[in-house]
This record gives sequence, C-alpha cells and structure tokens, in this order.
Amino acid sequence: MPVTVLYTAKEGCIIPSYKTSGAAGADICALLPAPITMASGERALVPTGLSVEIPEGFEIQVRPRSGLALKHGVTVLNSPGTIDSDYRGEIGVVLVNHGSEPFVVNNGERIAQLVVAAVERCEFVRAESLGGTDRGSGGYGSTGTR
Repeated sequence: MPVTVLYTAKEGCIIPSYKTSGAAGADICALLPAPITMASGERALVPTGLSVEIPEGFEIQVRPRSGLALKHGVTVLNSPGTIDSDYRGEIGVVLVNHGSEPFVVNNGERIAQLVVAAVERCEFVRAESLGGTDRGSGGYGSTGTR
C-alpha cells in the first residue's frame, strides 16, 4: 500500500525505510540544524522534515527503537503515538531520555519507527448496564502477577 511522503522545504529529509525484509516498522530520522542534547529526564520534540498522506481507514503508529531504549534509555514518550489520516503537518517525534547520561540526537539519526495499521471506527452507544464476565470490574493486578 503506498503512503505518499512529502519532503518539506527543508533539505536533507530522509524517507522512512525498512531495514530488513521482515521489519514491521520503517525507521524515521531526525532533521536537525544542530544536535539536540537531552539531559536525563528531559524530553524533546524532534523534527523530521516529513509529512505524509495516509489513506483513510489507516493510521501510522510512532514507536520506539529498541536499540535506543536498551543502550541509552531513550524512548518515544507517547508510545505509540498516532498520526491520523487527516493530518498533513510535519511529523515530529517526542523523545524522552530515561537514561542516566545525557543523550545527543544528531541530524539524520534514526529516532523512531513507523508502523502503518488499519483503523476500525465504531459507534459508542450509551447503556444502563454491561454484560457480565468472570473478571468483572477487576482492574490493575486483579488477575494476579504470574
């Protein structure tokens, strides 16, 4: 399925790409005039210079890169982020540094991955009661830890 990618007026944009034949996510890169240094606990909106035209009925999920998370403690803060099919602005990735050391984001660095997913829309209907289940209203931890 094609997803149209618009390069903004900014030079140096890198089109998202899959690094292996079995990859579900396409890597997306930072487009920066200068490196961004994120202190431990700091978050930043990292620009990519790209906009997309997603077919109706789909979304693009913005997900962390496992290597950045494992090696540096850097992840996508609102993971997974959603890019709606009617959004036409520049893609920005909200990164957070959960690591103990400062992390430098450089121009052209792979910062996240994009996964295209189908979206089902539904109609939310008010009800006076819900059908029962074995779990009922048991919330966090109600099914045990093992």
